[in-house]
Amino acid sequence: MNERERLRHKRRNRIQSMLLIGGMGALLAACGWIIAGGEGIAWALFAGSISLLFTPYVSPWLILRMYGAVPIVPHEMPALFQLLALISDRAGLPQPPALYYVPSRMMNAFATGGRGEAAIVVTDGLLRHLTLRELAGVLAHEVSHIRNNDLWIMTLADVVNRMTAAMSLAGVILFLASLPVLLLEGNFVLWLLVILLVFAPALASLLQLALSRTREYDADLDAAGLTGDPLGLASALAKLERYEGGLLETLFLPGRRIPHPSLLRTHPDTHRRIERLLALGSRPIEQELYPGPVILPSRLGPPQRRPHWRPTGLWY
Repeated sequence: MNERERLRHKRRNRIQSMLLIGGMGALLAACGWIIAGGEGIAWALFAGSISLLFTPYVSPWLILRMYGAVPIVPHEMPALFQLLALISDRAGLPQPPALYYVPSRMMNAFATGGRGEAAIVVTDGLLRHLTLRELAGVLAHEVSHIRNNDLWIMTLADVVNRMTAAMSLAGVILFLASLPVLLLEGNFVLWLLVILLVFAPALASLLQLALSRTREYDADLDAAGLTGDPLGLASALAKLERYEGGLLETLFLPGRRIPHPSLLRTHPDTHRRIERLLALGSRPIEQELYPGPVILPSRLGPPQRRPHWRPTGLWY
């Protein structure tokens, strides 16, 4: 694997993450300054710190219950647990994350919790369609999110985003309330700052989305480093992209997508992610990573229902 190329991408991702978080903080400070000058900046930063400190902690086990996830035990899928233990050890985690199963035809996986209390959720569709080699890449991707504290980083970004929206709303209300007095007294209004105040929440949201994409790229690169097999994750991403389309698209528009604007995607474009992974090259597959086929235990039969909206508001 081209380690130099991986480190170059990782350096760039780290710089981008720092710039995006800094940009969100600067936008929050700017809203405070527009409202109350230097004191406004201090109050904005203080309120943001307090909000982060007292942000309600959502237990990973609550999220698992919302998805109806059930635990998988090691003796049921020993090959998968062997993979997860090896990848977690390479990542330096104190213990492997718990592994959970969601009975959904969708192909999906996600991590929840932090280093000390983490879980990785995989769906039925993912286990039935991916090979063990591809699952190794997916598990390494989720372990990378846990190791890099991405959930905390995105929580920080969300808090800053919400504080920016609150400061923007307060500033706009104060401006509208004082506008008649300003006009009557003939005071000069710097409309550029007013426009910045109005659009600050939208700008903060775009920065947050960009940060999410950067963290996904970083997790891809770290996964390639943990497995030494970028092609495994690239193959998994290609399958996810292929199975993502609906029946009509598969029949009449194979390979096509209704593209979302790149600025509004929480995840990077799949083809771009695959290109980055392929640029890393490959090396002979380590046999210890692929000890056997994926065999689901008999109690985990194929789900009968198609993905649909749940009472919790989740789709799976």
